[in-house]
Amino acid sequence: MIYITQLVYIKEGAENVFHEFEDIAIPIISKYNGRLLLRIRPAENSFIEHHIDKPYEIHLVEFDNEQNFLRFAKDEERKQFLHLKEESVKSTLLIKGIQV
Repeated sequence: MIYITQLVYIKEGAENVFHEFEDIAIPIISKYNGRLLLRIRPAENSFIEHHIDKPYEIHLVEFDNEQNFLRFAKDEERKQFLHLKEESVKSTLLIKGIQV
């Protein structure tokens, strides 16, 4: 298994466009033997301490292997809607790991 944690930072006022992209992209994960394990939109009072910008959302996704993750990233249907992600996402921090 490979685990992907993504901190998502949204452009101010672009939340609805981001949600539109996620409504398309998230169901595609399962097409590549992936599972969305957590999708968190932390409230302001959820942060005990931070030394980086607070993300709009945090995603934890697992894939059976890295090849399936790469195939998801290159999915043609998903790519058709990347303009929505580009319009709404200021930046992301992606962390890859494996369970030990």
